[in-house]
Amino acid sequence: MSLSPWQQHDDAFQAVIGPGPELRALLEVSEYPFAHEAGVFIAETDELFITSNQLIDSSGTRKVQINKCQLNRQTGCLSREEIPNEMIHMGNGGVNYEDGILFCAQGSMTEPSGLFKMERKAPYTTTPVVTSFLGRPFNSVNDVVVHSDGSIWFTDPIYGFEQGYRPRPSLPNQLYRYDPATRGIRAMADGFSRPNGLCFSPDEKTLYVTDTDRVHGDGSFDSHRVSSIYAMDVVFYHGQPSLVNRRLFAMADAGIPDGIKCDMEGNVYSGCGDGVNVWSPGGVLLGKVLVKGGCANFCFGRGGELFILNEKRLWHAQLAPTVKSALLRI
Repeated sequence: MSLSPWQQHDDAFQAVIGPGPELRALLEVSEYPFAHEAGVFIAETDELFITSNQLIDSSGTRKVQINKCQLNRQTGCLSREEIPNEMIHMGNGGVNYEDGILFCAQGSMTEPSGLFKMERKAPYTTTPVVTSFLGRPFNSVNDVVVHSDGSIWFTDPIYGFEQGYRPRPSLPNQLYRYDPATRGIRAMADGFSRPNGLCFSPDEKTLYVTDTDRVHGDGSFDSHRVSSIYAMDVVFYHGQPSLVNRRLFAMADAGIPDGIKCDMEGNVYSGCGDGVNVWSPGGVLLGKVLVKGGCANFCFGRGGELFILNEKRLWHAQLAPTVKSALLRI
């Protein structure tokens, strides 16, 4: 007898999953872990852009593969296209940006880490957005979110150096804000061990950041280290944003909290070692969508859809149709 994938910890979880939640595998690829990070849903075309976990290509080079998946609403099936890209080295997180997608490139020994905008259609023209902190190279930019004022916020841990494909770090593990209008960049928060996923609350008054120190890029795993989500208030001094009142929001009991998103009710979702965990805005664990092997990241579709990236599998979870993403608001 199989266990239910819907693990309730609080009565309020029923409002999240609705009366008839469903979970099914959309696509499986045996050749390599194609479904690892990013998860960028394009509502107009029902397309999903994702990045793979690390793999070795036919030439023996370590790389990350960008994939575009097309959802057929009539059949419920998903087709996949591999997108070659010579500018986005070791791609990771991503987010909808203007008429394209903003990808995090972790970089290589010779190519920079930073943020790159890629067009959604072939030939997938790609342009760099920011590739250094005032001339100092980033470590390995991990995840990114865009504020309604147009500013871009992103995390930069040292995973690339630990995994052997980036030079020795020249910056701390920090969180940054880049303003495309002025090309100004600021370090917004430090004190993290391994800053990873990030997202804003629906009203953008709170920023959530995951710290995945429990797992280091060298393969070491220590349960004494942090695997938590922190919340910070976004306030303004002299007309500029600052982050204050940093506090522990939640700790993931299984694995690490990696990718993170909010719904329009302010509930906080994170990809963890056992699937997608869901907390209330006050930090109460409401429940989990259990997926064997867990997930690093996920994204919302429309009307309560979740696309869960599970390495060699991509899952579709249907929550309550009233659930809407705080990012896309659909």
